[in-house]
Formats: sequence, C-alpha cells, structure tokens
Amino acid sequence: MQRTTDFIIIGSGIAGLHAALVLADYGKVLIVTKASLYDSATNYAQGGIAAVMDKKDSVSLHIRDTLQAGSLHNNKDAVSFLVKNGAESIRQLLALSVPFDKETSFEGGHSYPRVFHASDFTGQAIQKALIRAIKVNRNIEVWEHTFAVDLLVVDNRCYGVYVVGANTIRPFAMFARATVLATGGVGQVYQWTTNPSVATGDGIAMAYRAGANLADMEFVQFHPTALKENSSPLFLLSEALRGEGGVLVDRNGKRFVDELAPRDVVSRAIFKKQKEGKVFLDMRNTGGQDVVFRRFPNIYNALLNRGFDLSTDLIPITPAAHFLCGGVVTDLCGRTSIKNLFAYGEVAATGVHGANRLASNSLLEGFVFSGQIKACINELPEAVKPFPTAPITNYQIASDIAIERQLKEIMWQCVGIERSSKTIAYAIKTLTELEGETRGSIITKNMLETALLISKAAYKRKESLGTHWITEY
Repeated sequence: MQRTTDFIIIGSGIAGLHAALVLADYGKVLIVTKASLYDSATNYAQGGIAAVMDKKDSVSLHIRDTLQAGSLHNNKDAVSFLVKNGAESIRQLLALSVPFDKETSFEGGHSYPRVFHASDFTGQAIQKALIRAIKVNRNIEVWEHTFAVDLLVVDNRCYGVYVVGANTIRPFAMFARATVLATGGVGQVYQWTTNPSVATGDGIAMAYRAGANLADMEFVQFHPTALKENSSPLFLLSEALRGEGGVLVDRNGKRFVDELAPRDVVSRAIFKKQKEGKVFLDMRNTGGQDVVFRRFPNIYNALLNRGFDLSTDLIPITPAAHFLCGGVVTDLCGRTSIKNLFAYGEVAATGVHGANRLASNSLLEGFVFSGQIKACINELPEAVKPFPTAPITNYQIASDIAIERQLKEIMWQCVGIERSSKTIAYAIKTLTELEGETRGSIITKNMLETALLISKAAYKRKESLGTHWITEY
C-alpha cells in the first residue's frame, strides 16, 4: 500500500501546525500525529511567547538575554533572526485571534517584561487558534492516532515516511515532495518530566536512523518548578509565577536563589537544596487570592484540585526534564542535512538556545522558523514520484513498559541535572544492554536510541556548560 501528497507534517504542536498553514498555499498537506491533534508540548505550555514590542525594550537586549542564558553557545545569526521576527509573529498570532493579555510580564533570564501571555495557558490558546485555521483549510488533511515509523530516505534524499494508522496493520509508505519533522521533545526518557506522554524522541530517532546531522543533544533543560508528585508527567508551575513575585524557599522558609536567574542556575540550586529537605514555591505575598486567581486561573484551579491553595499554601516543587536545546541540525529555513527533509520546533537544532533555553523563546522559535519553509518551495520536486518499497517487519507500537521504566531511572540518576563521567559511562553501558533486550517496540526503540544519543553527547563534553553540569568540573 502506498499513498501520496505534496507535504507531510509529522507532529501537531505550534511548529507543525504553522508549517501546515504555510504549505497549504502551495499544495496538499497531510498532518500525521501519533495521538490526538491537541496532544503536544505546545498544549501544555503555560508560559508565554517572548517578543520585543515595547519602545522601551530593544532587539539587542533580547538577543543579549538569549545569548547569556545559553552560555554563549548559541548561533548568533539564528538568535538575531529569531528575535527580529518576534514582533511580526505576535501580529500574526493576533490575526489568528490568540487572546493575549494586555500587559506583558517578566520571566527568568529576561531583562525586560517582554513575555506575552494568554492567561496562564498560552500554548493551549495558540494551539486552539492554529487548529481552528487548520480545520477550515481544504488543503490540509489530518491523520490522528497515526504513528510515523521511519523516514523514507534513499541516497540522502527524503521521499516521505512509513506510517501505521489507526485502521492499518502494517506500516505503509507515504510519499511527498517534502517531509517536515515537528515531533517535539524527549522528556519522556527521564523519570520526572513536564512533557506529555507523546514526547518520546521519535523524530530524533528517525532522523538519526536516516543519517541526519544532530547537535547539542547533551543540553537537556530541566524546568525549575514542577509540582512535586508521585507520577509523571508532573504539573508545570509556570515561570510567570516567579515573574509575578513568587519566591523559592527551603524547609525553613528561607530564600536561597534568585528566582529569575536562567533555568539551569535555578534548577541546580533547587536540586542541591533538596538534598537537605523539601523546597517550596511561595506565592503568599503576591497580592492575595483575588490577584493570584485573576492572573493564574488555570494553575490555581489545577492546584486546588490537588489539595493546594496557591494564594495561601507553600507549594512543594522539584525540577523536571522539560526541553531539548539541541536536536536535528537545520539552517534558518529548517533545511536538514537530508534533501527535502525539514525540522522545526523542539526537534530541531537551530542554534538559538545554546546550552540553555531562555524562558518563552520556545513558542517563538516554533512559530518563526516554521514560517520560513515558504522560502524553499522552488527547490522542491514539482511532483511526487512513488517507487516500490520493501515492507517493514518485526515491529510493534505498544511500549515495553519494564525497559522504559529502567531507562527513565537511569537517565534521571546518571544523565540528569548533575552528571559525572562515571555516571554517564554507566548509563551508556546499561542502555546499550537494554537495547539488546527490546522486543520490537518502535516507541521503546526510539526512547533508547534518543537516551543513548543524549548520553554519548554528554560523555564527549568534558566541560560544564549551561544545562550540562559535570560534577568533577
């Protein structure tokens, strides 16, 4: 069985949805997503989208903040491109009826309150707006609960992807003029994460098997403030809470860190303090229940359902795996090292984040870069030309739960917030052994390959830099 279309988008977050809307002006678009259209990290994003719109702010300041947060490991051209396109991105999102608040706010690492929010679920508001536009566009088709198994690459040229759908038994080839990876992140390879269950590194693993260039896989960002619970994914407590005056205190009620420092700094401080006891987010001096509820209604109600009053209680928090700063290497238009394969959003290594992402730059990155695919239309083949392909055998979609549990624990303990050459080497050895024990689960295979890519990249970097903190250095 074979099918054809003009463009295939794998993933349904901000990057994939925006790329689909752009490409719909040039042909038929198929969005393939392994769960529902709403299942993505974008939908979970409580924080905002950073952009320079105030005359008192400046592009140069936003660039400086991004570089400093990234420990100067960033691609400066990519950072400049991102920031300079911020204002236009906000205007485009407003045109899509995203209900941004009237006032912008501070978040960690920013020197000016340039972060736009839509209440306290900004990502969800953006995703809903994009999906509304998708659903009325006749050139866009959506296949939910459809799993992308492997890229169809011959002689370093991508012709499409093998997929298995909700109503099919075996993977089949889907051919296209261009294929877009917008598969999101890798947080599920860690025991504790804020990422949704779909964030299993599938795009990274597929690109790796196809021979695409990867970079900066060692830089996994841990969000400082997730609600400390007993099951993962953990509920995220937005950066904006600290931007509004929330403080971090230890078991004795004492502050121990600048809450608006870059995320890697705050996460390490919390991780260290947790060795002495619990750590809490304190919002009690930020204006009372009315103010807190008005500013953070979704977070307030979610915590209330878990037995906490954000305005009166100390909220137990912990860092959790949150964002991959590296990934599939791309240029400013999203081109990868494989012809006709593009990557956008968290799966891509544009270079803007360096060794640690500045808060609220991720939604901006996903929107800005995905829009650049229009510049590549003329270099794509004019028509799809299917050819015979060998069937994929020996696979299953269902996860190997026992192996995944082990790899998550290994990654958290050995390649987490603090690492050492010894623990990373142990992770590589153990994960390699687990690879030999898998029984054909594609998801488990992707998670193991992604975990090994992170671990091997971490082992090669002997210096502490940003999110990559080696204890012996």
